[in-house]
Amino acid sequence: MSVESITSLQNPRIKNLVRLRDRRPRDKQKVFPVEGFRAIRRALEQRVPILELYYAPDWFLGTNETEVIDRVAASGARLFELSKPVFAKIAYRDRPEGLLAMVDQWETTLSDLKLGTPPFLLVVESIEKPGNLGTILRSADAAGVDAVIVCDPVTDLFNPNVVRSSTGVLFAVDVAVAPSKTVLEWLRERKIRIAATTPHTRNVYTRADLTGPLAIVMGSEQHGLSGTWLDACDQPIRIPMAGQADSLNVAMATLVTLFEAVRQRGTDAY
Repeated sequence: MSVESITSLQNPRIKNLVRLRDRRPRDKQKVFPVEGFRAIRRALEQRVPILELYYAPDWFLGTNETEVIDRVAASGARLFELSKPVFAKIAYRDRPEGLLAMVDQWETTLSDLKLGTPPFLLVVESIEKPGNLGTILRSADAAGVDAVIVCDPVTDLFNPNVVRSSTGVLFAVDVAVAPSKTVLEWLRERKIRIAATTPHTRNVYTRADLTGPLAIVMGSEQHGLSGTWLDACDQPIRIPMAGQADSLNVAMATLVTLFEAVRQRGTDAY
């Protein structure tokens, strides 16, 4: 396999990889970086085309990295071997694993989503922190939802911290991005009930009906759900809080609510 070596911090490719930490260059180039063994392996498992792979053997933690390099090389991607300082410059992690791939962005529309019988969806509105969005995707995958719909996003789906915190699940879960009003209309047309989470209701989530065609809707970390969703939902639900805090972190609240739905829906949720 043909490999280009890069040892200079001033190399144009390295400078571009650093720029891709920001959303505007990512969106302009329609690509995003994927760092780490697990995330890249999941991309390969989902047959996501990898454009380029940058690796630094000095950062490798074991022997698994060589297997990933061989698989990426076999796919026809361009390979670049970096010195340890150069990889440290492009890495997003505090403890790099020595692997970073470049992947094309994609777009999934509501009409692309494949719904189960009955549908089981997670909708998130205006999630602000990339780490929370990535963790939410990971929880959605574990709960077996049909898809995640991101409404009115504050952070972009291809933020490196979304990819990292999802551990590459981003490549395995169907994720559509659309405005809240569009999603509401889409759900109504398909007669999918809406369970909206809020601390301002007496309806505890364990006593709510989370079976049948369902979309669980979670709001932003700071403001919760907007009136658009709370006014239109079929049932508001809350997680009871015994302490001083009135709510959980949105990623944790999503996990708790999803798995109550999984419990009620039985093994068919998988």
